[in-house]
Amino acid sequence: MIDKIVASAEAAVADIHDGATVMIGGFGTAGMPDALIEALIAQGAGGLTVINNNAGNGDAGLAALIRHGRVRRIVCSFPRQADSQHFDAAYRAGEIELELVPQGNLAARIHAAGAGLGAIFTPTGYGTELAHGKETREIDGRHYVLEYPLHADFALIKADRGDRWGNLVYRKTARNFGPLMAMAARCAIVQVREVVALGELDPEAVVTPGIFVQRVVALADGTPAGAHA
Repeated sequence: MIDKIVASAEAAVADIHDGATVMIGGFGTAGMPDALIEALIAQGAGGLTVINNNAGNGDAGLAALIRHGRVRRIVCSFPRQADSQHFDAAYRAGEIELELVPQGNLAARIHAAGAGLGAIFTPTGYGTELAHGKETREIDGRHYVLEYPLHADFALIKADRGDRWGNLVYRKTARNFGPLMAMAARCAIVQVREVVALGELDPEAVVTPGIFVQRVVALADGTPAGAHA
C-alpha cells in the first residue's frame, strides 16, 4: 500500500543533510512552509543552498533559517525588501552567497529540471551583467542566454490538501512555485492543511500528482492533524 504520510514535520525533514540543496516554496509569505522550516532549524542541518523566490520576510520562516546561520548560498529573484534584514546582515558580513536570477528565469530553470531538459535559451538577462560569461545565441533575429536547470536534493512546499498517495491541491496564489519545485527535487516534502481519503480530490483539480511527492505531513495550526484514510 502506498502511504506517503509522515507523522510529524520533524520526521519529514530528519534526513536533510549538511550542504544539501533545498528548494523552499513561497512567494513572500504566501505558500511558505513555515512548519517544515521550523523543523529544519531544530534539526540542525547547515551549509545549505536554498532556492526560493525571495530571501525571507521578517523573523520567521526562511528569514529565521538565515538568521540561524544555516544558509551558505541562496538562489533567488528578489533578495531585498523592507523586512529582509537577516539576509541583508548576512550578505554584508560575507556570510551568505547570492545568485540573483530574474523571476521568469528562476521558474523556467526549475521547470527545466523537472522536465528533464539539459538547458534552456532565454532572452531575459541578455546584454546585462547577469549574462556575463554565459553562452549567448541569436535565434530568429533575437538574442538569448543559455541557462541551466536548477535541481535540488529536497523541496519544502506547502499545499492545501493532499491524500496518502501524495496528490496535492493548493489554495489560490499560495500555489506559486510549489508544483515546479516538487518536480525538480529528488525528495519533495509537503506540508498540508488536511489529508483526505483517496478519491476525495477531484482528479481534474489535482495540481501536483503524487508521483512527484515523497512525503506529506498534515499540520493544522502547526499541530499534526488527525488520522488519514
